[in-house]
Amino acid sequence: MGSLFRSEEMALCQLFLQSEAAYACVSELGELGLVQFRDLNPDVNAFQRKFVNEVRRCDEMERKLRYLEKEIKKDGIPMLDTGESPEAPQPREMIDLEATFEKLENELREVNQNAEALKRNFLELTELKHILRKTQVFFDESVPTVYKSSGAYSSSKYRRYPQMADNQNEDEQAQLLGEEGVRASQPGQNLKLG
Repeated sequence: MGSLFRSEEMALCQLFLQSEAAYACVSELGELGLVQFRDLNPDVNAFQRKFVNEVRRCDEMERKLRYLEKEIKKDGIPMLDTGESPEAPQPREMIDLEATFEKLENELREVNQNAEALKRNFLELTELKHILRKTQVFFDESVPTVYKSSGAYSSSKYRRYPQMADNQNEDEQAQLLGEEGVRASQPGQNLKLG
């Protein structure tokens, strides 16, 4: 196997390939690494060449692979690096690769968006939890002792949170259950059905 140093002897050749076999032949020559190609149409704009669409597709797939690699490295997931360049895929395989890369990129972006939303919700809920704790301390300190010792708050929930007491709630409970039901619903009482 030779090299492409300037001192290396080279031969100028001209190849004529059929369009159907051009991709496979150029791919194989590229895998060998023994050929340097010359541009015979230097005046033609890059966007007017026949292979510009294929180059764009390859650039797009390379961008998606770079994105996947960046996300993998960010999460510290080990990757197998053989150090060898893989063989060029066939044109029909590139369609499957494009679909696979597109699917992986979309799924990863969706996962990242969901993770950001969950983190944002967690921070908001944590902030609200601390606000509620501080306000509860404030209300506990501001409630007079006469309310705490009053019998108006029969429920343990209302004894702990006196500002949540509601006399209408007791009236509604009496209307729904009746006097016996209210007495039976108090701690230590059994509700008799019959």
